[in-house]
Amino acid sequence: MSDIRRSILWVIFGLSMVLIWDKWQIHNGQPPFFFGSTQTTPATTAANAPATGAGALPQASASVASSASAPAGGESAIPVQTFEVTTDVYRLVFSSEGGSLVGAQLLDHAAITGVDKGEKVDPLTLLQQTADKTYVVQTGLIGGVFPNHKTPMRWTGTAKALADGQDRLEVAFASDAVNGLQLLKTYTLGRGRYDIAVKHEVRNVGEQAQSPELYVQLVRDSSAIGNETPFYSTFTGPAIYSEAEKYQKVDFEEIDKNKATFVQQSNDGYVAMVQHYFITAWTLVNGVARSNYVEKVPNSTNLYRAGMKIPLGAIAPGETKAIDTPLFVGPQLEKALETMAPGLELVKDYGWLTILAKPLYWLMEKIHGYVNNWGWAIVLLVVVIKAAFYWLNASAYRSMAKMKAINPRIMEMRERLKSNPQQMQQEMMKMYRDEKVNPLGGCFPILIQIPVFIALYWVLLSSVEMRNAPWIGWISDLSTPDPYFILPLVMAITTVIQTALNPLPPDPLQAKLMWLMPIMFSVMFFFFPSGLVLYWITNNVLTILQQAHINKRMGVPLKFSMPDFKK
Repeated sequence: MSDIRRSILWVIFGLSMVLIWDKWQIHNGQPPFFFGSTQTTPATTAANAPATGAGALPQASASVASSASAPAGGESAIPVQTFEVTTDVYRLVFSSEGGSLVGAQLLDHAAITGVDKGEKVDPLTLLQQTADKTYVVQTGLIGGVFPNHKTPMRWTGTAKALADGQDRLEVAFASDAVNGLQLLKTYTLGRGRYDIAVKHEVRNVGEQAQSPELYVQLVRDSSAIGNETPFYSTFTGPAIYSEAEKYQKVDFEEIDKNKATFVQQSNDGYVAMVQHYFITAWTLVNGVARSNYVEKVPNSTNLYRAGMKIPLGAIAPGETKAIDTPLFVGPQLEKALETMAPGLELVKDYGWLTILAKPLYWLMEKIHGYVNNWGWAIVLLVVVIKAAFYWLNASAYRSMAKMKAINPRIMEMRERLKSNPQQMQQEMMKMYRDEKVNPLGGCFPILIQIPVFIALYWVLLSSVEMRNAPWIGWISDLSTPDPYFILPLVMAITTVIQTALNPLPPDPLQAKLMWLMPIMFSVMFFFFPSGLVLYWITNNVLTILQQAHINKRMGVPLKFSMPDFKK
């Protein structure tokens, strides 16, 4: 009898363990092993329950997994579907969950840099929603329990590919009515265009007037994009533009610390997510009131959202209200950005030198139109700039040549009067007056040009045209470092030659520093994009040629001056 009781107890214990394990599977979102379940898991319910407070935004979805998505109002669950749409420049993925844009590949841009011409590679993925990466476009209604980006929507479009000879393709979604409001979204894609016309229609099919707000937002994680070095970096994160405050970048770190500052109420401008070379942005016609927001997604560890909330006013029963909210998803092409919205080209960030950088980019683009090679366009642009500053540079090099001619006398005098600094200073000033030499004459003309070359630096660093643009031979991508370090070595050599042609400062320590700084500067350029190194090499070579020409005309021997590093 005791054996039977013991066996029954073991059976009960075993069944209990199986049931506990089965419930643990369900609790962690896994399908039940023994018993089917139609219950919605707590995780799904939490993810899909929109906020009910007025003006509150619903949670961002965590993935595009094909799981049941329960809309507000208690309708039956509808499986999440995705729809792939292609044009000549896009491969887009839309989700039936909110009719959101959850994937975007740019067919004209390779996924990786440093690609040899003709090599087949995957297109660049800008928008995506995976376990590791999140960068999506979402819209919906707030101000009550209304359709939002978590609400199931039905595909109402026709074609999913831009046919030959067709210039436009419409992608449409429609929700069921939630609390009397139905939301319809239409994305209109154009041939060769990265701007998407997005139309929202809010239809009141209920019996009471409603006053919802439309929100349009961009959601992404803060992960780095992997094309920066310890010596230079570009901005990644949200940006807000308005006529009142102009272009405002918001760092993810500032959002985490609740210290983000940006214009929150405006009647113009846009909201964007910016990264090196590429951008997504919501725009709106001027004169329409909107509230801008940038924040961390609640209950997330690494998700941020930036968007606009637009009051739609009262919508009477039977009335439909429509609003256009243009969307840009693509590369930072300056002309396309300028025509899309005022100030949108500022996402191509030239910093405080924008006033100089924009004309330089314009000129480089014009030169490229003739040579059809961005590498040679860089070379010719530097030639044009050096020609424009020729007489200013000539003045500087004449001053340097005079300094170099009297430098042996200065060194002899310093050695002779080193015990009497006051007399040495007087004798030096007298020599400068007698020889009509201004010791700062070679510095001032160069200082005037520094902002121009810094502006050109930012033009080359910010221009997406450099990405995968070949020059000659082994340089297949001007946006990446030289794979064989040939250009950085050439730059280091030209920098040393240029430094050696300049007169040495009288002070030995300053002379050593004048030599060490350019060499250290050259080492940094081993990690810089080839286009930037090419521009600097061209500048160095032209500087050396002009300096040699000036010295020859003045009868000053062209010789190298090196400090004594042993002292």
